[in-house]
Amino acid sequence: MFETFSTYGFCCFTFWKSAVQIVPWAETDFDLLHQLNIPEMLDHLGGPETDEQVHQRHKRYCDLSAVGKGRMFSIVLMPEGVSVGNVGYWETSWQGEMVYEMGWGVLPPFQGKGIAALATAEAIKQAKAEQRLRFIHAFPSVDNPASNAICRKLHFQLVSECSFEYPPGTFMHCNDWRLPIMEQ
Repeated sequence: MFETFSTYGFCCFTFWKSAVQIVPWAETDFDLLHQLNIPEMLDHLGGPETDEQVHQRHKRYCDLSAVGKGRMFSIVLMPEGVSVGNVGYWETSWQGEMVYEMGWGVLPPFQGKGIAALATAEAIKQAKAEQRLRFIHAFPSVDNPASNAICRKLHFQLVSECSFEYPPGTFMHCNDWRLPIMEQ
């Protein structure tokens, strides 16, 4: 069983003998982004990015909260203080409507332990609290069973399979999962 508690404005979850905490993305998370930029993490997303693309992504993640169009977080195991992944949401236009798009990733040694689902659930709470957009969507590849399982576990509704452009210029065969986060 997991227990939720709050420490210094960050949310934590008891996870076995550790806690899973999401922390707003910071300049110091650049190394984590490099660790996440490996073939086994980006297999379903077109492969690793160049160093320049990683630098650009890091800047977007750092700037996201400041521009008020979403939030990015690092996922930290406590009390060890080990950064094990990321999770976030950002505004995007999907089928003529402004929605949040959501994504997450956990480093391979920490996968399969429920960490991504716990961190994603907390990020959804953050998006709901903003009361800005009605829906949050996730677009995992149809060939990514772990991410699709997280969507099911967190009560996203499968809308349909779709063609989704990512990275720019490349189209992926994805599932469109949608979760209402604000009453109309």
